[in-house]
Formats: sequence, C-alpha cells, structure tokens
Amino acid sequence: MTQSNALTSEQTKLEGVILVRPLIHGDSRGWFYESYSKRKYEQLGITADFVQDNRSYSSQKGIVRGLHCQLEPYAQAKLITCTKGAILDVAVDIREGSPTYKQWISVELSAENKHQLFIPRGFLHGFVTLSDDVEVMYKTDNYYEPSADRSIRFNDPSFGVVWGVDAPQLSAKDSNAPLFAESDVKFTY
Repeated sequence: MTQSNALTSEQTKLEGVILVRPLIHGDSRGWFYESYSKRKYEQLGITADFVQDNRSYSSQKGIVRGLHCQLEPYAQAKLITCTKGAILDVAVDIREGSPTYKQWISVELSAENKHQLFIPRGFLHGFVTLSDDVEVMYKTDNYYEPSADRSIRFNDPSFGVVWGVDAPQLSAKDSNAPLFAESDVKFTY
C-alpha cells in the first residue's frame, strides 16, 4: 500500500495492474474526490498519456463485457471507474514471457467504493455487472481502432476466470469470440 498525495494504491499480483483508492472528502452535503490527476497518478506509477474517455451502460446484473483488447500498434492502457452500480472488473495477462502469463485478477469497482483499476497494454479486460443499472467510465491511452479490436471468449479455460455468474448475458461479438489459442492476439513481455 502506497500513500501519495491523498491517494492510496496497491500493486496487484499482475505487474503494472494497479488498484487505486481515491481519498474521498465528504460531509453532510455529499462528497468530492479527484478522479484523475496526471501528476498524482504518475507518482503511483501510472504514466499513461490518456487521450480518450469511454462510458458504457449495462441495464441488468449478470452482463459480461469482455474479454477485450486492441492489437498493436493500437493497444490501450485503461483506467476503469464504475460510476453507478457495481462490477467485478477483470484483467488477464497475455504478455508472452511474463511471469504471470495467462493469470488474472478481479476486483470489485463500485459507485460506493470509488476504486479504480489501471490496466496497462498487454492485458485483456472485461467485467461482469454485480447490480442492475451500471455505468462504467474508462480512460484510454490510445484511440479506438475498429480494425484492431479483438474479443476473446470470456470463459476461455486456459485462463479460468471465475466470473460468479452461471448464465451471463453477452453481446453477439462476445458470444462468438474465439478462444485465445485460436486468435491473432499476441503481446510480448
């Protein structure tokens, strides 16, 4: 655990994947916190130059989005925040040669806890909604490029991610996603 300029962070077991816990200032009127400060986040080891913000809405509990990435040279680092409801956010290390290759972590992000997850390039990302009426916002350090967009099957047995949902709701894209071994997704550590 690192304290730096009103933020705490925790390096997860996946090198470069960092859980951020903003300092919340609250009183009887409500609350305030800095959701991003380049200078302060760089002190936590998050040095991405963010260029795009994205938002998603999921109407029901049990929706899985992922696992997603973009191929090089369009790969993206992401800083994920759940602004309404709650999600179980997942990162999978797909950097060949990494000591944690094909390992994954999951963390609960919610509007209540206001935690954020930073995921560098070379990882798959996905989440499952833990409540109805969920909004997720994330920053990326590269622009979206449709030709580089890739999905890997969320329940690929080579990863063994535990999603905690028996019959997830999936998009057509995610339902038809290939296994990792059958894909053209490749990153090097």
